[in-house]
Amino acid sequence: MIALGQFLEVLIGGLMSGVLYSLVALGFVLIFKASGVFNYAQGAMVLLAGLALVRALDLLVANGLPLWVAVVLAIGFAAMIMAATAWLIERFVIGPLVNQDGLTLFMSTIGVTFVIEGAAEMIFGSDVYPLRLFPTDAWFLFEGLFPGGILVNKLDVWGALIAGVLVAGLAVFFQRTKTGRALRAVADDHLAAHSVGIPISWIWFVVWLVAGLVALVAATVWGTKLGVQFSGL
Repeated sequence: MIALGQFLEVLIGGLMSGVLYSLVALGFVLIFKASGVFNYAQGAMVLLAGLALVRALDLLVANGLPLWVAVVLAIGFAAMIMAATAWLIERFVIGPLVNQDGLTLFMSTIGVTFVIEGAAEMIFGSDVYPLRLFPTDAWFLFEGLFPGGILVNKLDVWGALIAGVLVAGLAVFFQRTKTGRALRAVADDHLAAHSVGIPISWIWFVVWLVAGLVALVAATVWGTKLGVQFSGL
């Protein structure tokens, strides 16, 4: 029974950790599905979102705002930063490269990665910033069946729930909305989509914006788990 309990604990922990990584992977999948571009910069976008969130939160709390008000305002500020980032990427990087081959677009996202990381470090600093938006303690389940029970981290459960909601929401977005179908059309053929009146620049801004918001969600979970830092996000 002890060995089985340890096995289940490791299995559940591994599955939950995989789900946390899926929060970052969603950004890769989202942009590739909508534009055919493999976005190497998604990790840097998670870092930027996390730094914007935690630095805004620290400043607002230091100025005496209630925590829940500070959290809402900090999330709003971070979302604005990601919207501005999405616009800049579309305007100055992806937009001018419409109809280029996939390798060219991929290489451009590598350049975006270095720009985002450098700008984030210059603006927000390179220290490790703690972020505590979710509980980090653990449950001990099935103590009656296994000696000591099975340890399940509450943060991992929150991450799994958030990932499930995001996946379901994005599936509905791509399958049921006009914008989602337009994103899929652009991914299949840029020229054909443009010829039927789909505004490619607007569509690519939308997909990078959504990827930025997904990065913000991932940053809240990973920042709580590891702290917001260059080596961890």
